Amino acid sequence: MNPQRRTLLKTGALAAAMSGIGMPLIAHAAQAIRVGYLHTPAVDGQIWTGLANGAFADQGLDLKMVKFTTGLELFQAMIGGSIDVLSTGAVVSNFPARGQGKVFLINNVEYATAQLWVRGDSGIKTAADLKGKKISTTAGTTAHVFLNQVLKQAKLEEGKDVQLVNLRMTEAVTSFISGAVPAVALWVPFDVTVRQKTEGARMLVDASAFYPEAAIVGGWAANNAYYEKNLPVLQSLIKGWVKANDYLLSNTDEAIAVLQKKHYPEVPLEDLKTQFKASKYFTSSEWRTKYEDGTVTKWLQQVTDFFVKTANISNPVPASKYFDPKLYLDIVKA
Repeated sequence: MNPQRRTLLKTGALAAAMSGIGMPLIAHAAQAIRVGYLHTPAVDGQIWTGLANGAFADQGLDLKMVKFTTGLELFQAMIGGSIDVLSTGAVVSNFPARGQGKVFLINNVEYATAQLWVRGDSGIKTAADLKGKKISTTAGTTAHVFLNQVLKQAKLEEGKDVQLVNLRMTEAVTSFISGAVPAVALWVPFDVTVRQKTEGARMLVDASAFYPEAAIVGGWAANNAYYEKNLPVLQSLIKGWVKANDYLLSNTDEAIAVLQKKHYPEVPLEDLKTQFKASKYFTSSEWRTKYEDGTVTKWLQQVTDFFVKTANISNPVPASKYFDPKLYLDIVKA
């Protein structure tokens, strides 16, 4: 055999081995990240969409999803170290103001997801009629922040003019259905249960009445230690979210149909579409503008101010310190 042919055969064998014919390639394991979330489309809509269309997998991420009932439980779990990051509603403006968590990504504006429902036999026609009444809700959540705005506009004071009955949202809704309280401040999709099981119940007002002056945003926060040590992972998470978010907005009907079939089978498709519309979403480029011009920081701070007052947070960290827009701005260019 001539030397040139021998060299070609050796080169071909090496190439075959490297291509996996003679030697397996080394597979890189996906980066696992423990994600705590609330099961409501305003919080998990982009997540399930990104998992369905491969947006997160394309970034080499393996999201380990852990469901919670309230944002308070989410933060407690993250502070305790059982999850790395979380996606939630208004509570994203609470614990970071205490120095517990770093906000790095925003999902949506809770445009009309928070709602105040009253029983048909309650005699409540306007917010002013809430005076002297009991209202069930979950303290420290999106619903509570919204209720505070309702009471403020009606010149009513919690604890003085109305009595807040603090329960987990499932129990708060049950107390309303049973007639134990005449009003409940909730977030979707709990409105479906109220409509189905409480004859004559009606929605008095929703959070859209206070937009944009008192906008409530939902988003992502990371454990402080995790944030410091895993910036590349968070950047990958944002890239996956951006793809999922823009897909959700450009292919809404298809994405919502998949979301309903796989994750919200108990909610009729038309109801889920209505719930989706209850949030205000923006494209990734639109969010960039709101990150850059300080709108997001302002929205976060407004809700933080509520928590500072109601929860007596001492020496609160301002939103300008606990919210880091740089990761997003470095990824989504103008």
